[in-house]
Amino acid sequence: MDKEKIMDLYAQHVSPGKVEMYKKYDIALVPHKRRGVYLYDISGKRFINCHCNGGVFNLGHRNKIIMDAVKKAMQRYDIGNHHLISKPKALLANKLSATLPQGLNQVIYGVSGGEAIDTAIKLARAVTGRPTVLSAIGGYHGHTGFALATGDEKFKKPFEPMPPGFQQVPFNAIDALESVIDDKTAAVIFETIPATLGIVVPNKDYFKKVQALCERHDALFIIDEVQTGFGRTGAMWGFQHFDVTPDIVVMGKGMSGGIYPITATVYKEQYAYFIKENPFIHISTFGGSEIGCFAAMAVLDLCDSNLLAHVQTMENYFKEKLAALASHYPETPFTVHGLGLMLGLAFHDEMTALFMVKLLYDNGVYVVYSGNDPRVIQFLPPLIITKKEADMVMAAIDKSLEALSQSK
Repeated sequence: MDKEKIMDLYAQHVSPGKVEMYKKYDIALVPHKRRGVYLYDISGKRFINCHCNGGVFNLGHRNKIIMDAVKKAMQRYDIGNHHLISKPKALLANKLSATLPQGLNQVIYGVSGGEAIDTAIKLARAVTGRPTVLSAIGGYHGHTGFALATGDEKFKKPFEPMPPGFQQVPFNAIDALESVIDDKTAAVIFETIPATLGIVVPNKDYFKKVQALCERHDALFIIDEVQTGFGRTGAMWGFQHFDVTPDIVVMGKGMSGGIYPITATVYKEQYAYFIKENPFIHISTFGGSEIGCFAAMAVLDLCDSNLLAHVQTMENYFKEKLAALASHYPETPFTVHGLGLMLGLAFHDEMTALFMVKLLYDNGVYVVYSGNDPRVIQFLPPLIITKKEADMVMAAIDKSLEALSQSK
């Protein structure tokens, strides 16, 4: 089946709007072969994946170790039954807890990030008995129920009425949060580094101040690590850069190893009484699939100190090279920000960034822009990328910036 036929079928049965948009801008990528940092269009064109679906492919496409773990698991296990006690779920929960601060050791599994966010908000409301959830303007936590209610108007409005009790505040502005948090606040939820907002790294003391406000008002502090977790920032968990311990951590994307969907909501054991008293009040039929547990355990094994050190090395490498290119092309100024290999290339205007996305596509590097700040290109290469592959990416960026500069 050729590319046009696939796109026609996709338009007929899945998403005509998506196909129309990609055709309009000539950036229609239909993935075929994939391995490591590479993604091949069905036409044969090769891309280095520098978006990784927000961190799903942290360890590259079709990582052999993760695939072998899943294959082995399939010889004995299947999805499992959420009504029953599960050895793989117990083993994974124990392994996850070992990577987190003491006390963060209670695990509820899910399938998607949105589902895991919904679970976190349900738990926060249940243990506090309060209605209000505070989130960031321009942040993003998913498209399901409560997760959707935490987001921006453009996502929520078509589906109104939204559930009550949700309010947004500017990110990285502690005074704004302090002005609205009160004794009706169940939780404050933030992404460690909001990707959709434009890869915004908060002030070093911001989350400490958020945590202090939550403690003062007996509200729970929820950190969304769906994109920042599993080594993306150069630490196992993004919040570790800020010396805080949230009450609830939501994780996903990279947890799957790009092979089997699995997410988790991990919360402090002091709140375990609620689920203990109501063990069937929250269920997820496919959440924590027993096969998926083995994928996640393999991911945890791979996210060792060597990988984290490599991410830090590559962060410095990319930032140094990108800074040099920014100086070389003053006609198209941009800045680089972020932590680890969760970087943002921030241009002065939306149109320049969009042109750059297209040029990089033409030059074999796949990236996307930030939905709530299109001036910023999200730059999230696989964590396993080598300096040789990084140099290929930099050559494509150089070529794209040159073309952009000549068009000015």
